[in-house]
Amino acid sequence: MKVGSVFVYRLAVGFFDVVFRFTGGLKGIDVQNVPATGGAIIAPIHLSHLDPPALAATMRHRRLLAMAKEELWDNKIFGWLIGQIGAFPVKRGEGDTESIRKAMAVLEAGNTLLVFPEGTRGDAVTMLPIARGVAMLAKKTGVPIVPVGIVGTHIVMPAGKKERGKHRITVAYGRPFTYEEVATGKNERENREIFARELERRILELCHAHGLPIRSGGSETDSQTPAAPERTAEAQPSG
Repeated sequence: MKVGSVFVYRLAVGFFDVVFRFTGGLKGIDVQNVPATGGAIIAPIHLSHLDPPALAATMRHRRLLAMAKEELWDNKIFGWLIGQIGAFPVKRGEGDTESIRKAMAVLEAGNTLLVFPEGTRGDAVTMLPIARGVAMLAKKTGVPIVPVGIVGTHIVMPAGKKERGKHRITVAYGRPFTYEEVATGKNERENREIFARELERRILELCHAHGLPIRSGGSETDSQTPAAPERTAEAQPSG
């Protein structure tokens, strides 16, 4: 499945490189955790419209493709632009079938696919529940999932607010894992729940480690703040 133009994508990344210099800077950490080749799901926290460009601008060794709601193509110019950058439309209200089919084609072609596990932007206080489709996609494709913590975009461009701030943005990439590695339940329902909890845990730890004390939106037991993981000596930031 061919999506967009590499040339336009690179122009967009270059544009946001300049933008981030004026908003407080941008730093990618452990970007090497994104596989150099083959299909992979990039699964970050979602706090702002700036999350996709921050990911693209730090993950320079791979082009990032993404699903987007079909309504964004109502404006033909904007639709053409995001399509050229690497987004493809998905109809809402048709269940997971169509979006999963398109996403699988992208991953099976060896691309990296941006999937926001929460489905929409959160408030930077409580992480939203992990959508069921993420587990389905991870299981069907078998590709590695890279959890990502993003800190700062909620200050520079907060969701649902007109106020803008200035803050350094940090994008921290966690170690990849597969659905099969964590699916140790008695049945498929348990496996999906285990996968969702593990993905959430890893994203929360990355956010905490880099200054965003966001909490789980699950049960009272699940909402306990996880301890920030120790950074290993060999982990090197990029940029």
